[in-house]
Amino acid sequence: MEKALIEVRNLITHYGDFRVLDGVSFDVRPGEIFMIIGGSGCGKSTLLKHMCGLLKPTSGEIRFNGRNIADLDEEALSVMQHAIGIAFQSSGLFNSMTVGENIAMPMREFGEVDPELIDHLVRFKLSLVGLSNAQYQMPGELSGGMRKRAGLARALALDPELVYFDEPSAGLDPIMAAGLDELILKMKGLLKTTFIIVTHELESIRLVADRILMLDMGRVVFCGTLDEAAACEIPRLRQFFDRQPDEFISQRNLD
Repeated sequence: MEKALIEVRNLITHYGDFRVLDGVSFDVRPGEIFMIIGGSGCGKSTLLKHMCGLLKPTSGEIRFNGRNIADLDEEALSVMQHAIGIAFQSSGLFNSMTVGENIAMPMREFGEVDPELIDHLVRFKLSLVGLSNAQYQMPGELSGGMRKRAGLARALALDPELVYFDEPSAGLDPIMAAGLDELILKMKGLLKTTFIIVTHELESIRLVADRILMLDMGRVVFCGTLDEAAACEIPRLRQFFDRQPDEFISQRNLD
């Protein structure tokens, strides 16, 4: 089996006395679309911040290409973070810059890119996400779906092997959300990019996920493929995929 790109082992973290993540362990393989799912407050976004190196755990480890993120000093962590792409839920674009300037910024500041090539690379990244004509527009002039695409283009600016995507379909209508799902599949096929995506959108999960990880109250309750999820009778997993209210769990526990 191919060596894992991300290895998470017995991850525990607290906010004050509250244990947010409780013994979380899993692997992410190169080139897969790995989706993290679960109800509100289950620890999804906290887990993503740990994998980006934005938070340090109470205990446990996260290895990226074999290196434990928590052991990296500030300089090494910065180098690691520049090797990954992060597409924020809000797109994370600077409103005072044009779309093209937003995408060029990481190339100018962190990439060893010939300045004369940056404009060409910006146009190429925008063409990948279907925004060839948006280079000189301001983020405020774009629709929500276009801003998501521009955020993904910036996340891909330095050709990362791994991209983190937080709630990519949040706030989008079904047509825009479907277009973004197709774009993620396209990026995987063209660039062999590994995606780790936090989401609760069932249609997106069913369309693009290679494997899913489900969290509940900070613990892993399931990790596997969609086929494995469909055959699984874990109540919380069934509740999520069948869109059942909390009474569903109580009833299952009585059966």
